[in-house]
Parts: sequence; C-alpha cells; structure tokens
Amino acid sequence: MNLQLREEVVTRLLRDFEFKTNNKDFFQQGRCPSCGKKELYAPAESPWVVRCGRMNKCAAEYHIKELYPELFESWSDRYKPTPQSPTASADAYLQTGRGFDISKIKGWYTQGSYYCTDRQIGTATVKFQLPNGASWERFIDKPQRFGKMKANFAGKYKGYWWQPPTGLPEDATEIWLTEGIFDAIALIQSGTASASLMSCNNYPGLALKELKTEYAKLGKPLPRLVFALDDGPAGESFTRKFVNYARKEGFPATAAQPPKGKVKLDWNELFQRGRLTDKDIKEYLYLGSLLIAKSATEKAKLMHQKTQKKEFPFRFDNRLFWFKIDYDRYVKAMENQGLSVDAGTRTEEDDEAIENALKESSSVIEVAACYPEALYYQAHEVTDESWYYFRVSFPHDGAPIKNTFSGGQLSSASEFKKRLMSVAPGAVWTGSSGQLDRLMKQQLYDIKRVQGIDFVGYSKEYGIYILGDLAVKDGITKPLNDEDFFDFGKLNIKTLNKSVSLNVNPDLKELNPEWEQHLYTAFKESGLISLAFWFGSLYAEQIRAVDKTYPFLELIGEPGSGKSTLIEFMWRLCGRPDEEGFDPVKSTAAARARRLSQVSNLPVVLIEGDRGDSKDMKQRSFDWDELKTAYNGRSPRSRGVKNAGNETYEPPFRGTIIISQNAEVQASQAVLERIIHIKTDRKGHNSETRQAARALETMPLEQVSGFILKCAIAEKKVVDLYKNKVPHYESMLASQDDLKTHRIIKNHAQIMAMLDCLALVTGFKNSQIEAAKEKLVELALQRQQAISADHPMVQQFWDVFDYLEEKFEWAVVDHSKDDKLIAVNLNHMEEEAGEFRQKLPPLPELKKHLKACKSRKFLGIKTVRSAVNERMNSGTVSGTTRRPSSVKCWMFEKEL
Repeated sequence: MNLQLREEVVTRLLRDFEFKTNNKDFFQQGRCPSCGKKELYAPAESPWVVRCGRMNKCAAEYHIKELYPELFESWSDRYKPTPQSPTASADAYLQTGRGFDISKIKGWYTQGSYYCTDRQIGTATVKFQLPNGASWERFIDKPQRFGKMKANFAGKYKGYWWQPPTGLPEDATEIWLTEGIFDAIALIQSGTASASLMSCNNYPGLALKELKTEYAKLGKPLPRLVFALDDGPAGESFTRKFVNYARKEGFPATAAQPPKGKVKLDWNELFQRGRLTDKDIKEYLYLGSLLIAKSATEKAKLMHQKTQKKEFPFRFDNRLFWFKIDYDRYVKAMENQGLSVDAGTRTEEDDEAIENALKESSSVIEVAACYPEALYYQAHEVTDESWYYFRVSFPHDGAPIKNTFSGGQLSSASEFKKRLMSVAPGAVWTGSSGQLDRLMKQQLYDIKRVQGIDFVGYSKEYGIYILGDLAVKDGITKPLNDEDFFDFGKLNIKTLNKSVSLNVNPDLKELNPEWEQHLYTAFKESGLISLAFWFGSLYAEQIRAVDKTYPFLELIGEPGSGKSTLIEFMWRLCGRPDEEGFDPVKSTAAARARRLSQVSNLPVVLIEGDRGDSKDMKQRSFDWDELKTAYNGRSPRSRGVKNAGNETYEPPFRGTIIISQNAEVQASQAVLERIIHIKTDRKGHNSETRQAARALETMPLEQVSGFILKCAIAEKKVVDLYKNKVPHYESMLASQDDLKTHRIIKNHAQIMAMLDCLALVTGFKNSQIEAAKEKLVELALQRQQAISADHPMVQQFWDVFDYLEEKFEWAVVDHSKDDKLIAVNLNHMEEEAGEFRQKLPPLPELKKHLKACKSRKFLGIKTVRSAVNERMNSGTVSGTTRRPSSVKCWMFEKEL
C-alpha cells in the first residue's frame, strides 16, 4: 500500500472504528458497523479489508474503497504524471485502486485522457488496445461526474476479445472469459488464464475461430471455456447462451458465477479481498454449473451432492421447486448396486449408479409456478411498521413484480398464498407452512436492509435528494436500481411515499432554456420572483438550517390572470405534470397534515382557500393560522402512534407554502408577516404574453423537468452563495425607513438572495434579476403597510360604526359617556346596522380580529352606563320601551 494512502487510511480507521493497536501485525477490537460488537480487525501493514471476527454470527467485511471512496476518486491529482513517469496516475489506479502487481502488466496499458464536450469536464484514463484497431479507456478522475458513462470505447470489437499482449499461455487447458479487462487481469494474477469479452453480449466467435486454428496446428485438444460473466439477469442469460454456442462449435464449455450476497462483487473485487484461491474457484464453478443446469432434477442433484441435505427449496427457470430424498431408500438403492454412501473416489460408472439411486429415492416437485425472492428489509422506525420487499419472477415473458410482504404474511402458508396471489397475477403457492418456513429461513438470514423515508424530495438526515427514479447526493446522480432503491455505497435508501410522483429527465442535454424567456415575457418580475421562491423551496431544509425560517408565498389575482398557468409550469420544472395544488377547505385536518408531510424541499400549494359559503360557517374558509408552525419547519399536526406506548408522530414540515386564490389571505398579523404577497392582473396581457404563456403550457415535460435535477446537483454552490448574499440584503432592507418588522425584512431578503443564486442554474439577464429585486423592495414596503393596517373585517366594522354615528346628531351605537372612549354592544350594533341596510361581518369571525384593532385600541369588555339608552329612556324619542341603564360593551380608545 502506498505510504501516503496508508497513513490517511490508518488515521480514519482508528478514528472511525476505535481499533486497538497493541498488536504490531493487526489492528484489533474495532467496533463492527454491522453487528456493533468490538470484533473488527485488519492487517496493520496493508489494511485493505476490515473484517468482523464473529464468523458464524456476522462475518461482515468492508473494503477500504467502500468505507472511504473519496480516497480513490481523483488519481491524476494525487499521483501526477511526470516526464520520468508519464503513466503515474494509471499506475497508481491499477496498483492501489485495483490491487494489481503492475510490474507484471507493464506495457499492457497507457495513460490517456478524455474530455466530454457536453459536460465540459475531462479526466485521465487507463487505456487498453483491443483487436481490430479498437481501444477501451477507463475514467479515473471522479468518474461519477459522467453519469452512467464510466469508460469509453473507440472502434469495433464485436466478435473479438481482449487478451494480454503477451498472449494466452500455450499450455492453457482452461480459459476464463470475463466481461471486464480488470476482471481478466485479476484472474490472471491469481494464476488462471483469462480473456475479456468487453461486454456481456459480445460472443467472441472470431477470436474462438482463431484459437481453434492455433490449437489444431499444435495438435492439442481444445481448452475448456469458462464463461464468467457478471452476476445479474443480463450476465446470467448470456452465460447460458454462450455456453451452448461454444459447445456447438466443439469447445468444452462451462460457467462460473461470483457469489451472491448483500454486496455485489465482481472478480476484481473478489481478488482484492483474497477470495480467488483454488478453493474459491471450485465454489464459483459449482455456482456456474447450477446456472447452466438443463433441468430442475439436474440442478437438484448437483445441490444435493454438494450439501448432502435431505430436502431443500431451489430455483429453476424462475419456478420454485422442492427437493426431498428418502435417505433410507437411497442407501438401499446404493447397496443394491454395490456402492457405499460414504465411499471416497468415484468412477464414471459409479456416477451413473448414483444418479439412478437418486432418481429412485428422491422427488422434485414444483411448489410455485413463479419464484418469490426476498430482496431486503425496509422499516418505518417512527410508526414501528416494517416490510420485506420481494421480487416475484415468472417463467413466462411477463416482467417481474415487486411488492412488500409483512412479517405476518410470511409466517403462515395461507396468508402468504393470499398475498402472493394478490400482488402477482397467476402466482399460486402450493407448499406447506413447513416448506415456507424453510424457504424464509434461507432467504431472510442476514438480509439486506434499506432505509425508508415517507416523503419525496430532500432528506436532511442523509443529505440526499430523492426525485422519482433519480437521486442526487453530493452532486452525484444515480438512478433507481433494479431492486427499487438507491445505492450510495454505505447508504441504501428509498422513499415509501407513493402519493407524489416526479418524472425527471436525467439527460440535462435535453433541458431547453427557451422556457426562461417565455416565463419572463408572460409574467415579468412577478413571474421571476415566484420562480425564485420556488427555486428556494428546493433548498428549504438547508435554508432553515441557516436562518431557521422560510417565508410563505401568496399569489392572488382575478380569474384569468395566469396564476394557474404559472404554478402548473413550475411544477413541470420539477417533473410533476398536471398539478396545481389542493383545496384546504375540502380537506380534513388529517388530510392537510399528510399533504404537508409528503414532500421535502418542494412547495405545498394551497388553492381556493378563500372560498366559502356564508350559510355554512364550518366551510366558510380555511384558518390560515394552522400554518404558522410551517414557517419554522415544525410539525403541523401531532397524532398518536398505534401501539401500546405513549409515542406520538410529529413529522416536521420540510417544504414551503404557496397560497393561490382570488382574494387576499385574511389571517392574524403573525401569519401576514410570514407572507410574501404578489398580486397578478390582466392589465398587461396582450398577444405576446398569451403566446409566451401558451409556449410554457405546451413545452414537453422532457425539455423542462431536468431543471430540478440541475438544481439538486448545484446544491453546494447555491447554498454557499445564499449564505453569502442574504446578510447583505437584510442590511439593505433594514436601512429603509418605512420597514420596521424584522420578519418582513428577513423574508424578502431571502428571496432577493435566491434571485442571485438563480443565476447559477439559469440564463436570466442581469437586468431582469435586478428589476425583480426592486420589485421585492416594493413588496416588502407594501407588506409593512398591510400589517400596520387593521384587518379588513375590522375596517368594515369601523366603517359601519362611523356611518351610524355620523347619521344623526346624537349617539346611535356608542354607549360611552366619556369623550375619550368608545363603548359598543355588538348585538345592538348589528341590529342598528340591519335597520339602515349596513352589512357587518359575522360576529363570531369579527370577534377574532377586533381585539387586535390598531386604529382604536381595544381596552376590554365591561359593563357601562349607557348614554344611548339614557337618552332613549328620557322620553326624547317617542314610542320606545324603556331600556336597561347598563350594557355590556367592547371598549376602545378614540382615534387621536
């Protein structure tokens, strides 16, 4: 191991696993990340692999590349080429990153370079020459930057293979054929002749023809071909085909398979773990023989001979079979043929006799005309719910079906049968509970675990964006794997939420920037501010980690002013077509809480919350005060967990709030201060704006949905720039004489900072950005004026009060005798207003806001001697009945 690399690795190992170093040969008693016991050990000189010493209970092992991948990413930075060593980066990659003895492969490769014009990034490469003038090069500097592309082919290699420039050994009686060059080199350095097919679907017909001619000239029998392709459906399928092709061409052929486990390993990775010994090779050939078995009976015979088990389940042709042997009958059949069960070496005649004895004494029956395979365990820790995720494969052309099974459904054959038939059409289980128990014991032991989250978007705990079938972590994008989770090394994760679906195009080259100009043409500064707010929503968790809060956006305006078009398009930027929002008035409190918990770093859009029917007070409007805690990212609602304890489930609010309706939000001052208010209208609409809006509506989703992916990749740059910009805008807004409320200043400063950050992922002009900032200053001043004024209901109340008091020379509804005070009995005022055809707000709603009156300070509710009733009782008004001298009134100070 390179001394510099060893020093870095040892420092991290001692820090992360608490190894003891009192043994000079081994680091010992480290804490195992799998079982938690202090049984982890590693060689002190070259700690490439750390292993758990609990071989029967854990046996976990981790390669340094799994634990610290960042140490193995940028080889040309760490090992720079020099005139004396022009292949220094490639040498280091092959020696340190791949574990090869490069003295034995010098001259097999060169150091090259590759530049991607689309991404405008480059990398050093390890380059190999292929037959037919072709070449292959592996990227060695942060290859994850290139997406799925980790290597580059030049030229055609179909029908050929890569072999060492020195050629295959002349005395080779067996040749292993792998997919990758590094796999072939790993086998070669383990003492096995090998060549690389370069891909799993490249049958080396031309190379085999040359090999057959060469061996014929030498008068030697053809070597046995071992097709050792990678584990997986594609590799297994082509292995079977290629073995048959080779046998038809006269080659003795078989297969080898790497072992299956929680971590998928190729031949190079097995080589680095020291698992290509003669004993290991025999095991891999055995696994290959199971793969290419011609019948279920043949496969069962191979497994029985290997394990000597009397009964077991096994898979063949995507069906589940059960093997069982009557051992006494088997012994008797062997004795009848003059053989002993415990005999050592066997002849070919003995093998035939054993096969006959097995046929006579054993049975192979089909338990299910499909193959149910447990992939991993997933759980929701807070609610104490858990599931096993299965893949059910079929022998016909139907695609595999993946779904969950609960622990209870795996514990009973009848429950398992019902669940299997409900999730996989045509799948029938005919086995017993005992057979199911045996199958589950085999599949569930040490099963892989996948972390589940119950929302879509960004997970603060794991620092990852989950966006439909894509995930982004630290700028690296990965697709959903074939087991429906995202594999980021030590982190296996998926979302359990199925309510929110995002369809994001992973190809950023298809992202069409024309939408930016259409958006600005159609909506001007209001559209750009709305986009900046939406853009900031994609970093809401990171922003709240810095500033504790993120504002609400209120988008109001007359019907037809473009609110829906704007919101629907911004959803399309996130890969969510045909979405606008949900109506809180139509939703229950539980449904609203679930809506707010479904997303993270995405907006929750509430539409038509102002709609109401005065005849039905319960459905009159939505109480916006419900959302106050969402401003700080706190839970909108708490509910009990269904168990015997006293736990509650209070998921935090991880998204942002957008309110879209025709009328302004009527709420408390605390809520109004949290809102950035934008009003749309139809004044500026013309043919140009209509065409731009139409263009936004008709742009294909594939051309705009990459926006959210681009934003997720740029996470670090955006958050860093935001942290740098927001203090500047807070200071700038605070210097405005008319801005007094810190919350308003902070809210608008955050969006101004996001406008600057927007330039990192879009091409809006600087003049457009600056115009939007100026508009935000105006909006901040307008919001300050709005919260300084009374609530519209309160304003309406005082308008009616002033009208009634000014109609006559005497007091009509003011019962106070003090010239500095106002005393109003609300029921009396409602009666008088009705007589003069004046409309008051509903008293239950009015009372909520009247106490917060700003223009005339509320002093309390108390009983006063009524000036109005005293005048009426004095007889100055004829035809009236006597009224009480004292009345309970709401007391206010008069305006100065």
